Amino acid sequence: MPALPIGSVTRTGPAFALLGAVQMLLICGITVISVALPAVQYELGLDRGELALVSSAYGLSFSGLLLLGGRLADLYGRRRLFLLGVGLFGCASAAALLAPGFGPLVLARFAQGIGAALAAPAAMALLPALFPDPSRRARALAAWGGLSGVGAILGMFLSGIIAQWASWRWAFAVLVALSLPALAVASRLLPSDGPVRRGLLDVFGALLAVGGLSMLSYGLLGGSVARIALGALLLIVFVLAESRAAAPLVPLSFFASRPRVVALAAIVLASAGMAGSMFFLSLHLQQDRGLSPLLTLAVFLPYGLVLMATGAVAGRLSARYGPRVLLVVGLFVATVGLALVSALDGVLLAAGLLVLPLGVGLTFAGATVTVVDDVPEKQAGLAGGVVNTAMEVGPTAGLAALVVVASGHAGGYGFALGVAACTFALAALLAAALLRPRVRR
Repeated sequence: MPALPIGSVTRTGPAFALLGAVQMLLICGITVISVALPAVQYELGLDRGELALVSSAYGLSFSGLLLLGGRLADLYGRRRLFLLGVGLFGCASAAALLAPGFGPLVLARFAQGIGAALAAPAAMALLPALFPDPSRRARALAAWGGLSGVGAILGMFLSGIIAQWASWRWAFAVLVALSLPALAVASRLLPSDGPVRRGLLDVFGALLAVGGLSMLSYGLLGGSVARIALGALLLIVFVLAESRAAAPLVPLSFFASRPRVVALAAIVLASAGMAGSMFFLSLHLQQDRGLSPLLTLAVFLPYGLVLMATGAVAGRLSARYGPRVLLVVGLFVATVGLALVSALDGVLLAAGLLVLPLGVGLTFAGATVTVVDDVPEKQAGLAGGVVNTAMEVGPTAGLAALVVVASGHAGGYGFALGVAACTFALAALLAAALLRPRVRR
């Protein structure tokens, strides 16, 4: 069907809702089998290594291919890549649903990640077309910043419910069912693409980025020093290659803006803090407090509600105070939340589960707007790919570091979360000094 012109609020609202729902769906795909992993292991007869690969295969291909996905969206059209990515994600989810064993399931998870890597940056790159007015676009981007966190929380809740009452395969059935209506209405709601742009595709850079990010993530997840070193080496070669490429996958000039670099670091840190806190608290509540998986998810319900509420008001806060203020305030609030959570005490923990998502949500909102500020329209896909890459690298690297900290100290989970709080405090002070945010009047 031909796309209708974008311009009215009635058209913009449904289109933004579609893109936001798909963004949450793609992130939901990462965590949707997290609670059900023991059932997957039992049914398919997997060892720990195989189970870890089933869990991480989606994230590996997703994070590794995001930069390439953003470049393809800029060259070949945002709506085209969005439709292709969502379609591939849905087909791969159906393959995972029907997977007879370990190999097909891992391949399906990798394919899910490829589809997500095409769709996610394209979805974010479509926002300028929906919101040509800069102030409305900033509000939309501020709301967009919290969608990934909400998607991760929703995936965990869905996983817990399915693990309690149904087969783990139903998790993939839900993903398929949600992908279909998105594909059905996308062509009507989203602005059509112009002609395909002529431009070189940096294949060598893409291979280096995919190999480096995937190897680094896999090494961090498995604690392999050799894989970590190889991944870091590939990324160093990637940076050197990009500095000399005629049409680089990621122009290094993109990182010439100090606020943009600070904002990207904040996204990495916020996503790492959220993933680490959820991981450690989930283990603490089940292992030390004896809660069932379903009751554990119930404890996290206020966390998810606060995160969603913060995203709903972040746009107005960004318009009033400026995104850099939100970023700095968010880091300070998240510091307090992590400090409360690290006590692992009943009352303090409950308070922390309300304060932490508020800080994380404000950080995501302010940082997302800051990253894309003044980005040329032709690099909108690149910006989407970089933002999503930061959101995916953060949990992998941050969680791996916190696990090492927790395992090497008698304080365990609480000590690791305390270290995370100190890291956030330092980051907040640095961000305040580097950005020097001013209140808008």
